[in-house]
Amino acid sequence: WRISQAVLSSVLPSRHALSRGRNMSSYPPHTVLEMPALSPTMTTGNIATFKFKIGDKVSPGDLICDIETDKATIGWEAQEDGYIAAILVPEGTQDVPVGKPVLIVADSVGDVAAFKDYKPTGGGTAAATPAPAAPAAAAPAAAAAPGKTYPSHQAMEMPALSPTMTAGNIAAIKVKPGDKIAPGDLIMDIETDKATMGWEAQEEGIVAKVLVKEGDQEVAVGQVVLVMVDNAADIPAFSDYSGANPAPAAAAAAAAPPVAAAAKPAAAPAPVPAAPPAGGVAPAGGGAPTKAVGSKVFASPLARALAREAGVDLSAATPTGPYGRVIASDIMAAIESGAVGGAGAVGGAGGAGAPAGVAGQDFTEIKHTTVRKVIAKRLLESKTTVPHYYLSMDICADELLKLRETLNAQAKKDKDGKPAYKLSVNDFIIKASALALRDHPDVNASWMTDSIRQYHYVDVSVAVASPSGLITPIVTDADMKGLTAISQEVKNLAAKARDGKLQPHEYQGGTFSISNLGMFGISSFAAIINPPQSCILAVGATEQRVVPAKDGTFKASEYMRVTLSCDHRTVDGAVGASFLQSLKAYLANPSSMLL
Repeated sequence: WRISQAVLSSVLPSRHALSRGRNMSSYPPHTVLEMPALSPTMTTGNIATFKFKIGDKVSPGDLICDIETDKATIGWEAQEDGYIAAILVPEGTQDVPVGKPVLIVADSVGDVAAFKDYKPTGGGTAAATPAPAAPAAAAPAAAAAPGKTYPSHQAMEMPALSPTMTAGNIAAIKVKPGDKIAPGDLIMDIETDKATMGWEAQEEGIVAKVLVKEGDQEVAVGQVVLVMVDNAADIPAFSDYSGANPAPAAAAAAAAPPVAAAAKPAAAPAPVPAAPPAGGVAPAGGGAPTKAVGSKVFASPLARALAREAGVDLSAATPTGPYGRVIASDIMAAIESGAVGGAGAVGGAGGAGAPAGVAGQDFTEIKHTTVRKVIAKRLLESKTTVPHYYLSMDICADELLKLRETLNAQAKKDKDGKPAYKLSVNDFIIKASALALRDHPDVNASWMTDSIRQYHYVDVSVAVASPSGLITPIVTDADMKGLTAISQEVKNLAAKARDGKLQPHEYQGGTFSISNLGMFGISSFAAIINPPQSCILAVGATEQRVVPAKDGTFKASEYMRVTLSCDHRTVDGAVGASFLQSLKAYLANPSSMLL
């Protein structure tokens, strides 16, 4: 489970495990959860233990089951609300292929009974999708030219290089048609939602065709990007190969109209006008989007909550979920496009999508990067789903600054005069926070559906500003490391974050976060919690103040203000206050951290 948190704690919904098939006419609305790819090389997994039973409610962040991958045992967490309706793969099953249906999650507890006799080969469930790294079947017949067949080949799909990745950008292509590749060879550099990562070949072959270009944006996970063959003589046969299998999101959107049509007889016996294309897009010729009266918009509970909060009409969002279901990312897209205040707010006299603002005003539109989209989604979800409250405290930093100066002066220097280490104030704060978390395990915890999970280790996430956006690399086991070890680890992680070279295990997980803006002269601020963590500490700059001395005179002292943002579901006010008292004791008397 320790590895589970380091890999899968991201809040952002992971769509690669959602069903690619729903039968809305045969069964109530539901989601088929497929075996996820929990590592880039994973092709199968073993079901170690299930954490829920049929009828149980699951929420985002709940641990569904432990899966043994090719690397380790990793926890698989839920991404949306629902009720377990059917378990299709028994506990203990070995070598379950990535993409095979494992669970059915219903939208309503009253629908659970309808899935008693559900079989994965029926009810609209599509065949399992092959893992990106596994030898894939030939591209779908739809990708071939009419009446043409292709020699035996392997269609390589965009892999999920992180648990939260749904699409990636092609940063660099390392191969070209005719190149022979072997296991371990670098095929492409792919910009994920967190960092730029290399995609390595898993089997031998010869590149027949590359279907993407360097710089391509938002290439969906599962989209065919490369074709490999065993025989170089087969390469010319793929000159017209398009690999035009629909990406999961596109396939879902394309399938939306049939589902809506199938659902109409049950929803309204009387004939109704034909529904517009998914998302309520207006027909050619302008005008506001229209929607059939009385028709139901299928949406996840999180999407509905976000829509209510932002004032977005569900019909104004373009659905990309399974079979036309509106999911949270669709609401975010609608918000970004200005589709708020109902369907009538979308479009206008200037035509659909006309930018708002003063006529003639100069501005620059900067396209969202993958990382920026992830940050936006996580922050919105945190502020709308986590009940924040804030505690602030002023801490005297005189002794801390003196000890820092003394320790830095004692650092050994190399032949060039460079010291072996240089401790920062933030290093002391990380160490003091870790020790305070060890003293107050109630703060080192996460809110789960049926329990509060307290961690028996202290991993501190440190907010770092990178060119692509904010990222939080992790100092693992910070309570057991010395100041010099923490200082060196933070420097190494920060450098990798700025270069976009962090590996998933270096930024996914963590049990507590620290954000320090003191170096910018910010005296105090309140940070947004990084779920599923319960708290984040915001640190301001040290400021000199005149305070009373023990002898009745006055003296100048250095003070810093810290603000603790807490999740009130897990950390009560008294608990948060006790944590800050311990933190203050360590920082005001830093030599106590050495005991």
